[in-house]
Amino acid sequence: MLNLEYTLPIAPNFDSKKVASVWRVHYQEIAKEARLWANSYAIKPSSNDKVRICLLLIDVQNTFCLPDFELFVAGKSGTGAIDDNVRLCEFIYRYLAIITEIIPTMDTHMPIQIFNEIFWINNNGEHPTPMTVISTDDVKNGIWQVNPVISNNNKNVQQYAMHYVTQLEQGGKYPLIIWPYHAMLGGIGHALVASIEEAIFFHSIARQCHGGIEMKGTNPLTEHYSALRPDILNDAEGIPIAQKNYSFIEKLLSFDALIIAGQAKSHCVAWTVDDLIGEIMAKKPQLLPNVYILEDCTSPVVVPGVVDFTEVADDTFRRFAATGVNIVKSTDTRIFSDLAYKKRA
Repeated sequence: MLNLEYTLPIAPNFDSKKVASVWRVHYQEIAKEARLWANSYAIKPSSNDKVRICLLLIDVQNTFCLPDFELFVAGKSGTGAIDDNVRLCEFIYRYLAIITEIIPTMDTHMPIQIFNEIFWINNNGEHPTPMTVISTDDVKNGIWQVNPVISNNNKNVQQYAMHYVTQLEQGGKYPLIIWPYHAMLGGIGHALVASIEEAIFFHSIARQCHGGIEMKGTNPLTEHYSALRPDILNDAEGIPIAQKNYSFIEKLLSFDALIIAGQAKSHCVAWTVDDLIGEIMAKKPQLLPNVYILEDCTSPVVVPGVVDFTEVADDTFRRFAATGVNIVKSTDTRIFSDLAYKKRA
């Protein structure tokens, strides 16, 4: 079992009642508290870690995690992402001394992208409403076409659109969904949840380590659910329009263990883990047993009366478990039992 020297109390600055709201992190005050906390518990710098553990946080942003924002991940309970983030913050503070580095990804968008309503138009001059699914048949039959103002009447863009929806369907991806405008670069929705940001900052000061943020999603011609790669990499002629995030993949594979949480279980978490498993199997298979997904710190997309991805997400996680990845609760000491032994070695 986990040696208790690696577990800590929840830091006094954490207030679970604030997780569901937007507020300013007082960096100077938190830095002082984090230094005192490190001194009180003899927390060593991350650079001393014999076993390097990464906590990968997928898109824990206001746009997905707070009810007043565009794509709140409510899950079945209706409060999914809020409850997930309470547990996630507690996890960070509890295992502060053993987590080497925390890396959040940030979904990052601009107004004119292929999954936004302004990109598409019908013969009546109308744009699709949010949550509209655009299929290959819709594009083929002209029900939806690329907005000619956006494409500047370039036929190649319309041809690419047909290629794009076809590739999504043939490649086992989700079909093209028109999302509400969300995670807009520079906006409040794009920001990390304040309580998560505070916990990451506290960790960085207490462990004297650099954090890192990975942006994804700015390419106007493709979705980017996975943090490791866009959904589509080439156009109809095979010419690259995007590429994998090779540097980020190599960074993740450099750790001895990976712990993953965030939003949403059915979308960006699922696609990131799927791609990550593929990269690990190809390049570092010994890492696979040391990958942990915090199942109680992620929720599926559920829009009552519209769509429910719960079953899809659960099936996906069962498939992950079959590969050797560990699906655990944030309070499950299995996460660190073997790793703690290795650190003492």
